[in-house]
Amino acid sequence: MESTTPNPTSTAAAELLTGANAKLLLDSVDAFLFDCDGVIWKGDKLIDGIPETLEMLRSKGKKLVFVTNNSTKSRIQYANKFRTLGLSVSQDEIFSSSFAAAMYLKVNQFPPQKKVYVIGGEGIVQELQLAGFTALGGPEDVEKRAQWKSNCLFEHDKDVGAVVVGLDPDINYYKLQYGTLCIRENPGCLFIATNRDSVGHMTDLQEWPGAGCMVGAICGSTEREPVVVGKPSTFMMEFLLQKFNLSTSRMCMVGDRLDTDILFGQNAGCKTLLVLSGVTTRSILDDPSNKIQPDYYTNKVSDILGLLGE
Repeated sequence: MESTTPNPTSTAAAELLTGANAKLLLDSVDAFLFDCDGVIWKGDKLIDGIPETLEMLRSKGKKLVFVTNNSTKSRIQYANKFRTLGLSVSQDEIFSSSFAAAMYLKVNQFPPQKKVYVIGGEGIVQELQLAGFTALGGPEDVEKRAQWKSNCLFEHDKDVGAVVVGLDPDINYYKLQYGTLCIRENPGCLFIATNRDSVGHMTDLQEWPGAGCMVGAICGSTEREPVVVGKPSTFMMEFLLQKFNLSTSRMCMVGDRLDTDILFGQNAGCKTLLVLSGVTTRSILDDPSNKIQPDYYTNKVSDILGLLGE
């Protein structure tokens, strides 16, 4: 299975979600795919009206799937987060970029004797281990320091066959050097990025640098471009379609980012709904330089409730 990213963009102006077209949208889809950060929650705080909206959609027989580029957690850890926030979401309904990285290696028959170096969080490490791979780095290298010393060689494991880079709030020079050496010096070493998001709502009050800056650092030091397995790549969608017997034309992707969520939906042939509760503002959407237009937009997910009179 290849990770491909076609690039169709919609230039037709997005429609503001209204009572009439909200009903049409609901009737035309069997499944809603939701991003999480900036759509379901901000940091550890639910966005208003989420529990009631998800409950309403489930009551109407809609399949709900949560597709997140945030690789800091595994699917098990995300299921626990949903539960602590009072939402009943199973592990099977969650598709994270940490899971996608592990599955990319698996479907491409990554040699089991090879190791994977992780610049990222526990989520990537856990998913790699669940898939049967040996993971190095990640949280274990948080306190390690690279030192410039004469006649001192920075050692790295020659059996590392892939470097996976994701969101890492504990990024340091040691990790950058280790990942760089593996990619540049280990023959055939893969460079995999969970995503290239520039920023994200890691807390409820503000945006923080996303995985894109960590990926960019390794791009700069290796002069290599990664395989990106998260949105807007359709790799996760291919897995989702294998699991659920649904047509993409009967799906709606709901997200707060144009260049990941909405483009992901468009790449796969889904309907798209942009919510302005996260990264994208109305001014960004309306900017003449923006070439990615969703089918619909609204302020937040729970607007659907009010528009349908639920």
